[in-house]
Amino acid sequence: MTTIEIHDDLVRRGKALEYATIGYNVIEGVIAVGAGIVAGSIALVGFGVDSAIEVFASLLLVWRLYAGVRVETRALQFVGVSFLLLAVYVTVDALKAMVAREAPRESMIGIVLAAASVVVMPLLARAKRRVADAIGSRAMHAEATQTQLCMFLSAILLGGLALNAALGWWWADPIAALVMVPIIAREGVEALRGEACACER
Repeated sequence: MTTIEIHDDLVRRGKALEYATIGYNVIEGVIAVGAGIVAGSIALVGFGVDSAIEVFASLLLVWRLYAGVRVETRALQFVGVSFLLLAVYVTVDALKAMVAREAPRESMIGIVLAAASVVVMPLLARAKRRVADAIGSRAMHAEATQTQLCMFLSAILLGGLALNAALGWWWADPIAALVMVPIIAREGVEALRGEACACER
């Protein structure tokens, strides 16, 4: 295969990964919001909001992959905005849970969904990083990091459910989420400045 053919094949693979991410997050978001409403769980409804932010970031990358390298910087900046939106969501959601003393409610659907995301998201993130490295896309690499962060949020949700059930630590989930906020915000600021680079990760 020629260099151009290899590049085109990588771009097609990248698009397929982004479409898979969009599809998964749409399903995840609908189920999470529905289960959260039924269980009266702020944590699960907030998890659905995170899925919507993930869909937004993936749509940006689809645009980048179709438009080409000429929109790389703009796409990276938009992904940075999505990181900051995610940081705001996590902060507000965690503070609401703490003020309301909202423990993650028991929901078998929510548990299965969070567990599935812990498995699926790292696989998608790893595959997207490989494509990002191969085509030299900082924007795709940054968005892959956001996909990885979604896995951490899923793990926090599971951990909160477990600690609350075992020890009654209702505050474990929001505290753990708040610890992630500076990390998420830093990624957003770096992306806005155009500092995120696939070769450095």
